[in-house]
Amino acid sequence: MAKGDSGRIVLEVDPRLKKQLYSILALEQKTLKDWFIQQAEQHVKSKKNDLIKSIEQE
Repeated sequence: MAKGDSGRIVLEVDPRLKKQLYSILALEQKTLKDWFIQQAEQHVKSKKNDLIKSIEQE
């Protein structure tokens, strides 16, 4: 899979999952982009904290 520098992320998901996700996000008044950024930032922060803890334990 290509990893360019453009900032774009392209995913292929099951059409049913896509429909369900968009429906839930519409109810929450969120865009897929906003939701993804929030989830990605939380994931990165969590992993950074785990990495820092593991380094401190050494």
